[in-house]
Amino acid sequence: MAKVLSINISEKKGTPKTKINPGILIEDFGFSGDAHAGKWHRQVSLLAKESIEKSKGGLTTGLCHGVFAENITTEGIELYTLPVGTKLQVGQCLLEISQIGKECHDGCAIRELVGQCIMPREGIFARVLKGGEVFEGDEISVV
Repeated sequence: MAKVLSINISEKKGTPKTKINPGILIEDFGFSGDAHAGKWHRQVSLLAKESIEKSKGGLTTGLCHGVFAENITTEGIELYTLPVGTKLQVGQCLLEISQIGKECHDGCAIRELVGQCIMPREGIFARVLKGGEVFEGDEISVV
């Protein structure tokens, strides 16, 4: 079963996010209080725990959720293998994958902190089709 491990937001782009629980997703906007929220195609970012472990050689000690600036840290689903347009039920909310990976910008605080950023290769981005509360432990399913 795929599930939400952590919900994370930040006030500024390009910085690690802070854990919250629950998070409030706003339809066609993103997480309330998050710098990446807005009327665009990358309203929510998701990254799998498995991708984080792979990037650090299986060692995630000292890496808290949100350090790669992901809004939702997941477990049990290979996010980057899902095609654009895939819909994900996350608790009571509905997301649609809009982008796989991204170009990492120069001077990225995350790259400086961690040494490399996995988001450009295995992070995904989504639009919010149906908002609501998202809790740690919520089930994630492909619709």
